[in-house]
Amino acid sequence: MGIDEVGERAAAIVRNVETVISGKREAVTAALTVLLAEGHLLIEDVPGVGKTMLAKALARSVDCTVSRIQFTPDLLPSDVTGVSVFDQVSRRFEFKPGPVFANIVIGDEINRASPKTQSALLECMEERQVTADGTTYRLEQPFTVVATQNPVEMEGTYPLPEAQRDRFMARISMGYPATSDELAMLAQRETASPLDTLEPVVSLAELRAMIETVQRVFTSEPVKQYAVELARATREDRQLRLGASPRATLQLIRAAKAHAAMHGRDFVLPDDVDALAVPVFAHRLVPTSRAVGGHDHDGGPLIDQIVRRIVAETPVPVGSARRE
Repeated sequence: MGIDEVGERAAAIVRNVETVISGKREAVTAALTVLLAEGHLLIEDVPGVGKTMLAKALARSVDCTVSRIQFTPDLLPSDVTGVSVFDQVSRRFEFKPGPVFANIVIGDEINRASPKTQSALLECMEERQVTADGTTYRLEQPFTVVATQNPVEMEGTYPLPEAQRDRFMARISMGYPATSDELAMLAQRETASPLDTLEPVVSLAELRAMIETVQRVFTSEPVKQYAVELARATREDRQLRLGASPRATLQLIRAAKAHAAMHGRDFVLPDDVDALAVPVFAHRLVPTSRAVGGHDHDGGPLIDQIVRRIVAETPVPVGSARRE
């Protein structure tokens, strides 16, 4: 598939999702960028702003296998990955795949499950496989987890450990809709949901072709060096006690390649890296207690500001010259 065709089909997916989620072009584009980069997405916001609706709309826009997991405190790891059941006829155990065996897995309120259940996703998200009873089962390709969580209500929740947060390529927030968009929503959904009539605009084969094209997008050495310097700056910043991991640097480049392809380019610009620095880096960083000060409990807005400052202070590579 050519790079222009990737841009056209990506635009078709965005338009299709926007028939359900209006006025949130940035969030929709970021979600599609993660899908094309074969990453995982964490949607974090207050209840009722359309987190699950965005995940469902994106999944229905592609003709692929989709499963949904409602995370609750009593959910078990086997409810996610699958379980071995004894077959009376064959006199042996047979593995019954869980909902994680799908192209797009929607995890609703992921922080309501216990840490034991949350950890069932670690191997799935990183290695695209499930190991049960000594046997390894490969997951379908492509494989993307789109998880939602509510950062406001902490009662009855289990915060995601840093190891799992680091496996999410990007974290986005929906935010409240504009007045005009909210009025349009009232008119459209007064009697029915537009999600019920949403049809796929891209087949699974086309999605795989788009992903293969994204992987071939060229990234120059100066741009790679720029991404590495951004990551190193987070590790050395005095306001942060935990910086971006090497996995974060790799996923930033992968997301930048998808961002470039969606804009019809077969090469990555520093602008692509800048556009994705906050959603890719912010959820992985931990501020110092002194830096948090009067900010909220997890310093979310503060961390976004820190990443933007680092991006603004890091010199941008010019041409193909190597930077000092």
